[in-house]
Amino acid sequence: MMQPKRTKYRKPHRTRYDGKAKGNKYVAFGEMGLMATTGNWVNANQIEAARVVLSKFKDKYKTGKMWIRIFPHLSRTKKPLEVRMGSGKGSPEVWSAVVKKGTIMFEMAGIPEAEMRKALKQAGDKVNVLTKIVLKGEIAHE
Repeated sequence: MMQPKRTKYRKPHRTRYDGKAKGNKYVAFGEMGLMATTGNWVNANQIEAARVVLSKFKDKYKTGKMWIRIFPHLSRTKKPLEVRMGSGKGSPEVWSAVVKKGTIMFEMAGIPEAEMRKALKQAGDKVNVLTKIVLKGEIAHE
């Protein structure tokens, strides 16, 4: 599972996921990409599940490649159940990536277009944001 090697602060403030993405809005490396049409925090588990799906499709062909364009930098905290209010912030539970509307999350290249669409569709089902498939050259205008 993905997580940073080290961070400056153990318990950061929550970063907002509403609004449009500033960067990472176009397919840079592959032929086709998976773009978020809504914003949310995407957990490291969800990124890993999508990576497994894409790897299975990629490994069928010798020339297939994939890129993961998001990384879970943000540690999300949670307080234990049945704990009274106060006494500070909870302990870090999960690592998340902040995904805004228009962010390209995954890219693929080197396999047939139909298989690529199928793989990206299945990967999109694994993450908790609404997604759409974009081709190289398209930029998020939403």
